[in-house]
Amino acid sequence: MNRYELTYIIDTAVEENARKELIEKFSELIKANGGEIEKVDETWGKRRLAYAINDKTEGYYVLVTMKAPSELPREIERNLEINENIMRYLTIKLEEKKHSVKPRPVRVAPAAPVAEAEVAEAPAAEVVETPAE
Repeated sequence: MNRYELTYIIDTAVEENARKELIEKFSELIKANGGEIEKVDETWGKRRLAYAINDKTEGYYVLVTMKAPSELPREIERNLEINENIMRYLTIKLEEKKHSVKPRPVRVAPAAPVAEAEVAEAPAAEVVETPAE
């Protein structure tokens, strides 16, 4: 089963009881078709839309996180499309992060070998003192 995130916007003209029934209806639809609901998040609540949809400037946002077979999102979107109280919807497949990438090994810069003969032949720097006036 894949993990999905479903976000849909309900028209604010719908009363609170009808809105709760609508959310429950879609939750039951997910369960009836073999899906498992992980979380239903209604904390976004009523928000102003970025642009007017059908002359409406506000909507009630609902976020559902679920595990479902690959055929289920199409069925849910079909039912969301039919319902006149749903303004917009978006289904996203959540990808699992894989940690199979090995970290890159630390490369140490090789030290340039210095021959002892070169060090011995190098003249010492002479210190020249200037008299202070």
